[in-house]
Amino acid sequence: MSLLLRHALLLDPATGEYTEADLRCADGRVAETGPGLSAPDGTRVIDLAGAVVVPGLIDAHVHVTAATADLGGLTSWSPSYVAAHSARIMGGMLDRGFTTVRDASGADYGLSDAQAEGLIRGPRLLFCGRALSQTGGHGDSRARGTRVHDDHPCCAGLGRVADGVDAVRAAARDELRKGAHHIKVMASGGVASPTDRIDSTQYSMEELRAIVDEAEAANRYVAAHAYTARAVNRALEAGVRSIEHGNLLDDRSVELFLEHDAYLVPTLVTYWSLKEEGVAHGLPEPSWRKVDAVLGAGLAALERAAVGGVRLVYGSDLLGGMHRHQNQEFRLRGEVQKPLDVLRAATVNAAELLGMTGEIGTLAEGAHADLLVLDGDPLADLGVLADPGHIRHVIQAGAVVS
Repeated sequence: MSLLLRHALLLDPATGEYTEADLRCADGRVAETGPGLSAPDGTRVIDLAGAVVVPGLIDAHVHVTAATADLGGLTSWSPSYVAAHSARIMGGMLDRGFTTVRDASGADYGLSDAQAEGLIRGPRLLFCGRALSQTGGHGDSRARGTRVHDDHPCCAGLGRVADGVDAVRAAARDELRKGAHHIKVMASGGVASPTDRIDSTQYSMEELRAIVDEAEAANRYVAAHAYTARAVNRALEAGVRSIEHGNLLDDRSVELFLEHDAYLVPTLVTYWSLKEEGVAHGLPEPSWRKVDAVLGAGLAALERAAVGGVRLVYGSDLLGGMHRHQNQEFRLRGEVQKPLDVLRAATVNAAELLGMTGEIGTLAEGAHADLLVLDGDPLADLGVLADPGHIRHVIQAGAVVS
């Protein structure tokens, strides 16, 4: 199958430069770009009349199985029911322009395979399986009165509890056995967990290092949920590759990001949406009261990291009915960053983190033909990306899918 986009304005997010050219897709890849390209027999031709083309967007922190903000209650749902919700959630992400996503706990190889085989509409799905959590950590969904932890075998659960060096090694190896693209670890307290504090650190340094060792042995990496500077810095010192959230990081954190060549994945939009709509979408009241501890600090942390030269990656972390706000992260980041830098976070920087440089997040020849055709210039107005209504076409693997 071949697709030719004529008279496009191609935006290279790596350089910020526009090129007036045609772009041809064949066999799911970008075959060639340049002026006046010929159309082989059977090629679908679309005249864009100067519309902007950017690479398909990448969201590096999603939860495609999180059909409710009540993550503890999610574990009791039928696996088939969760899968049906996940298919709907993933289809919505694709329509919003996200052609690749990294799931930060919950999704498994079944959903990834189903998408790759065309059984469900959605972005390419890179998964970690279940996040590793200590007892009473951010991935432990038990209320105080519950003694037994049910490591539910289906895709509905987001976390698995493992304590001690031997246990975390075994848990990491098990997720890698099931095909995890990365390992997720809970290195601090969180909003949606019932029994921990936001300002707690979680896992010993020995446990964190053991998890990193296992991931590196499999040529994979570790992503760590962490809010406070203390938690962020411990995770970076242990060798974690990406910090998720990081709302309360400090200047030492910035130094450690640079020293360890690590990435920060802020998720500003989730706190805004949890504050406004969380309870309506199932977030328990005690968790809703935790939101204020991180809501106001996120933008300042993003600015501190950006000024310090930390590599930033796009993430949304939305739950339940709040997934529809996924693109609003562009607008929030635009308060402290230039539009090109925000676009890079959702393209070239994200591709680097995911280990797919040259494959996604670029319009280069040979890359996956995942593209967006936009009505407007995203470098002049981030609202073009923040409002999916400006997306004229979503192209995935060289086919118009939305």
